Amino acid sequence: MSPDTSDADRPAPRPDPTAGPVPDPPAAPPLDPFAGPPADPPPAAPVSDPFAGPLAGPPAHQPPAGPFAGPPPHPFGAPPAGPVPADPTPPERRPGRAAGVALGAAALVTALGVPLGLLWAAVAPDTPVVKTAEGAVYAQPQPEQPIAADGWFSLLGLGFGVLAALGLWVLLRRRRGPVGLLAGAAGGLGAALVAWQVGRRVGLSAYERLLATAPDGEAFTKPADLRAGGLHRLFDVLPLPYGNLLLPAFGAAVTYTLLAGWSRWPSLRPEPEPDLSWAYAAPPATGPQVSSGPADSPAPTAAPEPPAPGAAGSPRG
Repeated sequence: MSPDTSDADRPAPRPDPTAGPVPDPPAAPPLDPFAGPPADPPPAAPVSDPFAGPLAGPPAHQPPAGPFAGPPPHPFGAPPAGPVPADPTPPERRPGRAAGVALGAAALVTALGVPLGLLWAAVAPDTPVVKTAEGAVYAQPQPEQPIAADGWFSLLGLGFGVLAALGLWVLLRRRRGPVGLLAGAAGGLGAALVAWQVGRRVGLSAYERLLATAPDGEAFTKPADLRAGGLHRLFDVLPLPYGNLLLPAFGAAVTYTLLAGWSRWPSLRPEPEPDLSWAYAAPPATGPQVSSGPADSPAPTAAPEPPAPGAAGSPRG
């Protein structure tokens, strides 16, 4: 037999007659029916290397880290400790108190019609007239001053309504909704009436005195007044505003509705933002992290590569 003979071709070794009989393996101890389950064997001691020290393995309670270990228990960070704060209780709604707030806000907006009327009287031009036996007539056949007075009142009233809606939205933030809308519309209508009466009376007494005492043919000016708006009596009883007197209320209602439509809160009132800082916190380190980068790729083994399929096998003797 040569040393290159395979193990399958070698004959089985013969027992040595001088060695004596082979002892039987020790029998297992009998089981005690009253004893508990067998105790687990003690953990094997780690294999130590005299040059590298003992090999440290992963703890028993921690699963091995790897590409199939599964996601961490809290991928966005641990939730906040302690009880979760409840939503703030909304304030109690009383119809009488809401009506009082709406009336007070409408009265405040109506009072602002006084400076609006003074501003209109300052920017609107006076109309030149001539005294005749029948009264005052326009000095020009088709004057532009009355049209300019109506235009200035329309622009100022529309801007006033927009600013009033913005002010009510900011000041009455706890009463946003129908209360603010009604206060803006009613206050805008009242402010238009006040501004019209205040603006048209600036210089009206001087005009009436000249109209009564001036000789025929004398020229003077008439203060600004509205021709595209005023009051119309319904059934000769109830006065109703019309024309550009409705523009302040229209501007306030439209602006307040747009603010409510663009609000990010369903209740239109500011609500506390949820605390989501814990969701963006860095996840705790639970073990070695595995990435797909080239730096973490495993090092090649030192074992020789297997021979190619076409290579010749080892010679046999």
